[in-house]
Amino acid sequence: MTTPTALIPAQAAARLDDYTVIDVRTPGEYASGHLPGAHNIPLDHLHTALPALKAAASRGTLLMVCASGNRSATACTELAAAGIPATTLAGGTTAWAGEGHTLLRPENAPAVWPMERQVRLAAGSLVALGLAAGTRWRPARWLSAAIGTGLVFSAATNTCGMAAVLAKLPHNRPRTTDLLTTLRVLQD
Repeated sequence: MTTPTALIPAQAAARLDDYTVIDVRTPGEYASGHLPGAHNIPLDHLHTALPALKAAASRGTLLMVCASGNRSATACTELAAAGIPATTLAGGTTAWAGEGHTLLRPENAPAVWPMERQVRLAAGSLVALGLAAGTRWRPARWLSAAIGTGLVFSAATNTCGMAAVLAKLPHNRPRTTDLLTTLRVLQD
């Protein structure tokens, strides 16, 4: 497996108009702030978007974006396997905003926590629940052990099963009409 090409925010900002920017975060994360001109195609819908992304890539370079650069690198790898070249934004929207570049937020967009924060809340709550319930019923402590083991596995493999589950919650899912509109725009 090859490492996808990565741009630092200053490089991407200097030539942002040359890229078709695809934000692979959940719709809620996208609404909390995205690069100017970015289209939202959540990572778990990437396979559906392959024809539209292939069309967009034929007109110019795809720049894949997420919060930290991990999901966008995964997207680049999946696109490369489908014969679609793409590059990733190193450090994601966090690095972009950290360097003072603008993030756009739709008016009246619901406030949705970033996925990393949602994972920390869920994991922490489950650990606390396992410990609290373990004072009354000792086997409940295994819940805390399972979550801790999952976090270690997540760090070691740079994946996150809990994020994949949380991404399926209604506030993290795209409306079908939004995704279809995005795909039509990319194919035109």
